[in-house]
Amino acid sequence: MEMLTYKDTRNYAPIDVTKGMDLLTREIVMADTQAPEGYEIMPKCKFCKNFKETDTFIGTCEASMNEPRFIAYPDMTAVTCEMYETM
Repeated sequence: MEMLTYKDTRNYAPIDVTKGMDLLTREIVMADTQAPEGYEIMPKCKFCKNFKETDTFIGTCEASMNEPRFIAYPDMTAVTCEMYETM
């Protein structure tokens, strides 16, 4: 797996597009910087085994019962998705 960035963890609260707060240290951090080891992964489509990337920054959910499969974005949060499965 790629490096885990702050914006991909549950331990991050966004302030704006580029920065947010590390919820464990209460420090302001850049969203795209590497998160420390041990931070919890935020369930997102790009971390789901049902996600299939079809183009840059877009894909489909292979668990969808609809035809055609519904569009999913890699950074879409999947906290409440019933079809989310970890890789």
